[in-house]
Amino acid sequence: MSSLEAKGARVAASGEEVARQAHVIMTMLPATQHVQAVFGDIIIPHARNGTLLIDGSTIDPTASKALAARAKTMGLDMVDAPVSGGVGGAEAGTLTFMVGGDVQCVKKAERSMLRHMGKKVVHCGPVGTGAIAKICNNLILGINMVGVAEAMRLGVALGMDPHILNGVVNASSGRSWVTETYNPCPTVVPSAPSSHDYQGGFASKLMQKDLGIAGDAAKVVGVPLPLGAAAQQLYALMQVNGLGNKDFSSVYRFLEGARGSDSSKNETRGERE
Repeated sequence: MSSLEAKGARVAASGEEVARQAHVIMTMLPATQHVQAVFGDIIIPHARNGTLLIDGSTIDPTASKALAARAKTMGLDMVDAPVSGGVGGAEAGTLTFMVGGDVQCVKKAERSMLRHMGKKVVHCGPVGTGAIAKICNNLILGINMVGVAEAMRLGVALGMDPHILNGVVNASSGRSWVTETYNPCPTVVPSAPSSHDYQGGFASKLMQKDLGIAGDAAKVVGVPLPLGAAAQQLYALMQVNGLGNKDFSSVYRFLEGARGSDSSKNETRGERE
């Protein structure tokens, strides 16, 4: 906070102080329960009439709708505005915001906050649709990462140079954002977390959380997510194996360990036979 203060930011003593004095308040918190607590106990009870609330968290869409409805009864406006682009996008100011809310509120959010942090603001519809867009995006991303990690592990195990393999994929139908900019195999993409011991980026535990939100939403509307459920279980296993705080691309490392365990078991079985 001191570094922000040195650049001219005003640091409040509490969340209540922020709520009482700010005209626009933006939050970005880990999970649904955190957003519900902060909005329900701190922001909504203390914010001034007419304050615009922007939540950039990835949470349950029904929770966003419920909070917006409660805020409206207190004379407050709210939009949900989850983001895509990761740590790199945040540092470069190139994030994409998926925003749900009233047209005028979305324009105000874009003008006052979002355009200063990102390069693209997409109005997805009413409150809650920003969260819907985000969980659908992360459903694709989480599954795609597992598929790329499996393919890269297979290629390397069979003797292929991972850099050449990724080049082939990026010139072929398997190309994706993951293979081009976020490859899970170390050194293939120098700027990716995989080339930096999977530090930074988007934690595996957060991907597991987002896939859980998608799964819960899918159950409500009766949509099967077989690959999503399998990917969520895999990210859950990664947490058990100490990779929860590593970038979600560390699924590649997890698969390396799993292969090592299988090989050890096979070798032991062979020795016994």
